Amino acid sequence: MPHFVIDCSKNVIEQQTPEVIMQSVHETALSTGLFAEGDIKVRINSFSQYIVGGEVSDFIHVFANIMEGRNTEQKKDLSDKIVEKLKPMFPDVPIISINIRDFEKASYCNKTMVD
Repeated sequence: MPHFVIDCSKNVIEQQTPEVIMQSVHETALSTGLFAEGDIKVRINSFSQYIVGGEVSDFIHVFANIMEGRNTEQKKDLSDKIVEKLKPMFPDVPIISINIRDFEKASYCNKTMVD
């Protein structure tokens, strides 16, 4: 846990490799001290067909799914740091954004938790 899913326009991965983008998000998440390195998962989806604000315009949006328990200040810091890391990497991308959603501990399950 956590899961960072990066959606972006195809042009984004032509400017930087998916590996560089994912590693940047991974390192930034780790730098916050909120997560253990081995727990951070990052994936990327690039799109060749999309509309942003009624037109074709490059974008990056990070969906962060984290276990509940972090406060608003910690989540805001995580959001700010990830956007701050991506912004200079993609100076011509007009939309770089993130949102954070909490997993509920009571309803979360993975294969190690079941017999």
